[in-house]
Amino acid sequence: MAPNVPILSIPLYYLLALYPHDHAMNISRKVTPTLHAKNNPKSADLLALLQKRLSPEDWAAFQRSKACHGNLMENMPLFVSAVLAGVLAEREAERSLSVGLFVVLWLTIRSLYTAVYLKTDTQGWGYVRRGSYITGVALCFGDRKLSKNRYNINTPVSLALKAHDKSSVIPSHHFNYSSISPIDSQDHISSTRTLTHSLFPFVVSTSLKDKSLIPFFHFRIEASEGIEVRTAKAHQQKPLDFSLSLRGDLLVSGKEDADLLGWGSALIDPEDLVHEPELKVWALDQLEKKTQQPRCLCTVSIQNGRKNFPVSAFAVTGDLAQLAVGFANGAVTVVRGDLIHDRGTKQRTVFESEEPITGLEFREANTVALYIATTARIAALAISGKGQGCPARTLDEHGCAVGCMTLDPDSREIIVARDDAVYTYGPQGRAASYAYEGTKKLVGISGDYVLIVSPPNTGALAKSVPLRAFAQATEILNTSSFTILDTDLKFIAYSESLSAQVSSLFSIWGDIFLLTIDGKLYSYHEKTFQQKLEILYQRDLYMLAINLAQKYKVDAVQQNAISRKHGDYLYQKGDYDTAMQQYLSAIDNTEPSQVIRKYLDNQRIKNLIDYLEELHEHHKATSDHTTLLLNCYAKLKDVEKLEAFIKQPGDLRFDLDTAIIMCRQAGYFDQAAFLARRHNEHGLVVDILIEDLKKYAEAIAYIQRLQPADAYSNFTKYGTVLLEHCPSEATQIFIDYFTGTFRPKKDTVIIQETPMDRERGGGFVTTATSAVQNLAALIPLPYMNSSSVQSPSDGETQKQAQIIETTIPGDFVEYEIPKPRVAFSAFIDHPDAFTTFLEALLASEDLESSYKSELTATLFELYLHKASATRNEEKTEYERRARALIESPTSPIDPSSILLLSDLEKFRAGTVLVSESQNLHADIFRSYASAQDTRGAIRALQKYGSQNPSLYPAALAYFTSSPQILADAGTEVTAVLKKIDEENLMSPLQVIQILSQNAVATMALVKTYLSTTVARERAEITQNRRLITSYRNSTTETLASLSTLNNEPTSFSATRCSSCAKTLDLPTVHFLCKHSFHARCLNVAPGQESEVECPLCAAGNDTVRALRTAQVESSRRDDLFTDALSRSGERFGVVGEWFGRGVMGVKTQGK
Repeated sequence: MAPNVPILSIPLYYLLALYPHDHAMNISRKVTPTLHAKNNPKSADLLALLQKRLSPEDWAAFQRSKACHGNLMENMPLFVSAVLAGVLAEREAERSLSVGLFVVLWLTIRSLYTAVYLKTDTQGWGYVRRGSYITGVALCFGDRKLSKNRYNINTPVSLALKAHDKSSVIPSHHFNYSSISPIDSQDHISSTRTLTHSLFPFVVSTSLKDKSLIPFFHFRIEASEGIEVRTAKAHQQKPLDFSLSLRGDLLVSGKEDADLLGWGSALIDPEDLVHEPELKVWALDQLEKKTQQPRCLCTVSIQNGRKNFPVSAFAVTGDLAQLAVGFANGAVTVVRGDLIHDRGTKQRTVFESEEPITGLEFREANTVALYIATTARIAALAISGKGQGCPARTLDEHGCAVGCMTLDPDSREIIVARDDAVYTYGPQGRAASYAYEGTKKLVGISGDYVLIVSPPNTGALAKSVPLRAFAQATEILNTSSFTILDTDLKFIAYSESLSAQVSSLFSIWGDIFLLTIDGKLYSYHEKTFQQKLEILYQRDLYMLAINLAQKYKVDAVQQNAISRKHGDYLYQKGDYDTAMQQYLSAIDNTEPSQVIRKYLDNQRIKNLIDYLEELHEHHKATSDHTTLLLNCYAKLKDVEKLEAFIKQPGDLRFDLDTAIIMCRQAGYFDQAAFLARRHNEHGLVVDILIEDLKKYAEAIAYIQRLQPADAYSNFTKYGTVLLEHCPSEATQIFIDYFTGTFRPKKDTVIIQETPMDRERGGGFVTTATSAVQNLAALIPLPYMNSSSVQSPSDGETQKQAQIIETTIPGDFVEYEIPKPRVAFSAFIDHPDAFTTFLEALLASEDLESSYKSELTATLFELYLHKASATRNEEKTEYERRARALIESPTSPIDPSSILLLSDLEKFRAGTVLVSESQNLHADIFRSYASAQDTRGAIRALQKYGSQNPSLYPAALAYFTSSPQILADAGTEVTAVLKKIDEENLMSPLQVIQILSQNAVATMALVKTYLSTTVARERAEITQNRRLITSYRNSTTETLASLSTLNNEPTSFSATRCSSCAKTLDLPTVHFLCKHSFHARCLNVAPGQESEVECPLCAAGNDTVRALRTAQVESSRRDDLFTDALSRSGERFGVVGEWFGRGVMGVKTQGK
């Protein structure tokens, strides 16, 4: 066996590629013999070492050797693929294709390239090296292309499928077609194999060959046996010209129903031109017992007016009730009758023409029409129903060849194939047309596809190069082309050249079958939808893939996937606008980030905007998408689009908070305010008006038109700012709300006509420049209605809008009035407004009593603060107001609060008033004294001294505290000393102690007081001594009397009764008190006289006993003694008094 030279060239080329590497190693060994034994022979350190050690010439040669080696290895895959492709092409073509010559040329060129690269370093030889490289690469690609062309021996002619306007009916040679790119199949069809690399969308699956007698084929699909071929002889003499299978699945076995309508075949035997054509009807499910052949149900001779012309066309209805036979002389015979049961038939010639009949088709609907094709025209003839009996109506003045007309069972339109195009015809005439040039032999329908068989193109052969051999010429002359057209999507679905001419074309079981004249049967099976898509993806035919998906009505997910792939393809080509359109169509099933990342470049920001807008339209946008979109608007400064985005009607399609934030960050405050107002984000509206736009009056106007709950949250949040810029308006809002009188304002826009020359500053112009008018121009106000009040126009007026508040006083929205304290923080640094607010609250009749104390105290403090910060009349006014708050007997302010505030603000009038009301006279005096207000202290002493004498000692200490105060007090010091002396408020010693605390008081000041006091004391001592003497004498006398009574007898000389004043008589009772009584006057029983007490002295005795008892009991109460001692100013006197009561006495045991 001879060696395969092309295959052996592959290792030879590898050895050639290794030679430059070995040459480089030899150069490196000159300086480092063992250098490449290291573990990393290609490290940068090694190359640096070589460059350092080698000479410049050797280093350059080393680099050229390494570069040459790399280039040879890079081109090796190209060479290997070219050799293998050539070898396969030779084997397929079964002849030599000069692959060996290619190998020799390649090795020669690459050897020259290597030699030049290694041995030369001049510029001229560099051009030689470059030329040899380019020549080798071109030779390699040329060999691959040649191998491809020779591998596909039978290459069909590329055809274009074109669409024609349905609305016009014009001659075929006047058509104006629009060009559509074809899809050509380059597959060669083999009669013995299944092609798996068929392009689109059909693949040849099987082929059968049978050269027996003229067959009647019956195919039966079996799960294990595949296709079964059976033959039956229909006629004894000549072959069949026509056979037509009736409707029904003829080849499905196991049919339970024996209905002949679904199990028959009608066969026409032309015999010869001497005899009339013969028609036979066969029941394929009924077999003859002896021969096991299908049973012939009936035989009918077709009449043609005794004119023997061959049959050129044949058609039958689905129920086999009517059939039509066309002849070459232009006649059409219709046969009616019961052909199944052979009950007789009627024949009638319904059409005659000078041109031969080339095609017949029945259109079965409400009426049955017969379409007739001749070589010169297309006509329609009503066979039954309305219009029956009328002459045939011409649909087109152009006919067709035999076999070039068929019926589309779905649309019930006639398909006619001519050399220039494919046409469709309906009851009204020609419908659509599709340009497809070339001679047609057969046309068929399979689903949505139009099947076309074309005969050999002899004209093209005559113009081609001379044939190399007679065998090859015979093969080409017998070649037919088979094409499958998709007229809906306007592309060639499949095209193939066959080695033999096609005699029959039909579609059954979902497949397409071709029968050639040499007995081969080709089967074409449609590829799956996914396979079709993969083919289209490979060819970058994405629009066709989209149309195909729409045609098959696949789900939206798959259609979007196709559009996304199309977009990716267009993006890679640089067609960014069209790519974005595809991404938009696939937006429902595409991850947005995949698209957004591709369009982040500033040059494609408009495409990005389109995509982001569509995301919002489909409610698929997140807050990040909204942020990005608004950033894009801001970057382009496209205010119009921004406003269109935020003002779009309908439901909200984006994140509101994000949109508002981005508008504010970008400086589009008006748009942010509009967006917030539109979606009732009142807090954001107010925030934008205040923080961003600085429109404080407009913010107040907006708050005044909100519901109480919304208004409250906003004016409390921004109260401090509003009070700073619009104090009166903001204060009024606080007053209205906290007094329960807040009413949302309502507005009406009235359009009126004003004079053109009206000056600004009044009327409607002034209204238009107000805060409310400005706010209405910015955003729609809540509760705004529109109306118009127009006057007759005189040409000198202009229309202006006026906003009028329409709030009705009776309108009221109930709300819970908050505590007034929550508003206090807003009035920081705004005392005037705070004063107004508190005064209004206290004046309100609806204010709860629980709040009055706090509000009054706050207002009192505010008055005091303002009084201390002002002068003259203003100070006096605020002090008057402060006094008015606390002078009332019903003042709700706590006295301690008044005292504290008055003390902090140095407001003595407040301290005095509280002290007076609480009888705190000493505090009043001390307040004056602490302020060194001598006159005030004197007034307080004169006013309250009589009620509280303890003020005089304090006054004495104050008056003598400093020389200035003593001088201011004047004679009042003497009066104080006199009062102290008169009231005995202090002992002289105490007075001396007070006066001696400093050197202010002099002896002259107290001389009179001391002299008077000494004289009084002396007189008192003298008086006390007299009293002591008298008490002693009285005691002595009493003791003597007691002794006499106890020790000496007593004589009674009374003669009369002390009770009745009568003369005493026995029995008589005498008492030691010298009182005598009749016994009867005392009511004393005999023997009880000793227990009787003198009635006259009993009362005095009881008193004495009670006093004694109380004295004894009090002597036992040490706590009472201690309390009296602590409360008394003269403790010695208290001790003496309690000593007399027996407190100091010795308690006897048992008593």
